[in-house]
Parts: sequence; structure tokens; C-alpha cells
Amino acid sequence: MRIAFVGKGGSGKTTSAAMFSRYLAELGHPVLAIDADINQHLGSALGHDGPPPRALGTDLTWLKDHLRGTNPRITSADVMIKTTPPGSGSRLLDLAPDGELLRRYSAVAGGVRHLATGEFDEADVGVSCYHSKTGAVELYLNHLVDGPGEYVVVDMTAGADAFASGLFTRFDLTVLVSEPTRRGVGVYRQYAEHAAGHGVALRVLGNKVSDPDDVAYLREQVGDALLGWFGHSAWVRAAERAAVAPIGALEPANLAVLDAVLAALDDRQRDWAGYHRGTAEFHLRNAAAWANRAVGADLAAQIDPEFVPGPRASRPVRA
Repeated sequence: MRIAFVGKGGSGKTTSAAMFSRYLAELGHPVLAIDADINQHLGSALGHDGPPPRALGTDLTWLKDHLRGTNPRITSADVMIKTTPPGSGSRLLDLAPDGELLRRYSAVAGGVRHLATGEFDEADVGVSCYHSKTGAVELYLNHLVDGPGEYVVVDMTAGADAFASGLFTRFDLTVLVSEPTRRGVGVYRQYAEHAAGHGVALRVLGNKVSDPDDVAYLREQVGDALLGWFGHSAWVRAAERAAVAPIGALEPANLAVLDAVLAALDDRQRDWAGYHRGTAEFHLRNAAAWANRAVGADLAAQIDPEFVPGPRASRPVRA
């Protein structure tokens, strides 16, 4: 199952993503956390100390060659874009930690294996947009066959920036972290409006909630979308000072919120055929809008009409 944490900058989405990742790991579930935010803080929120792992978005040629495998519809990495879907011969991935991709790019912190899409470097300034980095995450998720009881937790870019690509559709559940403020719920409304019609399961997680008035405000503004809320947490404050304790030491009311998030996620059922149709839809959009001209080819031909990813497509390789 895949879950994305979104919200305005400073809402607490990175902290929430890290807490949920550690919660899953301490329950014994296989979990991969991915930092897809331009501000790369998920690793430190997990307790990573030292140099960050190699960034997934800084080595796109290797990544594309790895993923295209022997797919005859994709002749080289040069004609592969962020939305290129898998097909027969593509390398489908799993979450086994000893696979080549995860050995190359991932690190472990707080009991959680994590990837980072990468931040801007000097060569990017004034030249590239951040979606050249997040495109690596989109490619990765499009080729990932996650199995029962496995979880991928993604800390997304702030606000509505995710809608610059099809990445926002790659999740079984999207949790928007909102403070009990007009700005917070305004981001929720914007996100819900953009996501409408794309099959996005969107829920709201309140954060920095101080009293019943805050809860009432969130209920009034977002209604049944409200999944729960975090109150003041000495555990979180200590974690922000690098004094990270086991998740079991989290305040009971806040721990119950993580239980509710997991229950909502586990209640989802993935339709692999529908998921792949969405992949193809966004690929055709990108091909028509810019990519056909950029690579000098009709990228619609990369879509394999007979292929549907998932456990029955082929045995995923360790990646």
C-alpha cells in the first residue's frame, strides 16, 4: 500500500510521514519512506545522521536503463520520460532491501529504509525545475509491485505543486496535513479541486491542534474528510531535537491517530488495471504536450496495450 503526506509548507507533513513510517516499521511491516519534497528533511526526521543517501533524481540515465530492462518499445534511456509506463520486458521492482536499486540509493534510519529524490544543486539553479527530480519517484512507483503488508510512505512537495505531474495519482491514500487555520484548509480545498475526477482518496489529518475549538473548526471546514488530529506532543518536540524515542512512547491520543491512518490505508483496494490506465493517460498527455517534440518520436508507442502491472504481470526483481 502507498500513502502520500501533503500539505502547505510548515504544516507538519514531513514529521507526520516520518512518524507513520517508524510506526509501521515498529509494527514489523516492510516499509520504504521516500522524500519527494524540494526541502529534503525526511531523512533527518527519521533520525538519519551523516551524509544523505545517493539521490534517486541525480542519476536518471542509470535509473531509466535499469527500469526499461528488455522492453522493446523503449529503445534507450533518451526516449524515456517521467511518465513512461512499464510494459512487457520492463523491470518490475519489489521492496527487497538487497536489490540493486535499493542497495544503490537507500539508507536506513530509525529502523526505516528510505530514498531521497534529491535537492537542487548548483547546476540546477536557474535551469531546471524540481519536477526533473520528482520524475524519478514517479518512474520508480510506476515500476514498483508492492505486495500485501508492504508500505511505501512518500513525503510530497508542499501545496498543489504535485499536480505538475501524474505523481499525485500514484497512491492508495493521500493524507493532507492541515493546521486549524484558513490557510491550512485552503490548501485542502485546492488539493481536492485539482484531484477531483482522478480517483484520489484524500483525507485530512489535523496538526498542532490545541483545544476543542480547533477540532470543531476542522470538522466544520473539511467534514467527513477529517481522519484525526495530532495534539501537542512532547515526543515530537524531543524528536526534533534528535532525541528520538520508540513510537510506543508517543502520547496515547497521538498514537491512536496513527492507528486510524493505518486502518484507513488498509481499507483501500488497489485496482492494478485502473492504476495502469492512469499511468497511460498521463503519459499520453505529456507526450502530446512536450515530450514528442523533445525526443523526436511518438511516445504513445511506448504504451503496451496488453500489459497490466501487478503480481500477475511477472515476478518482480529485487530492486
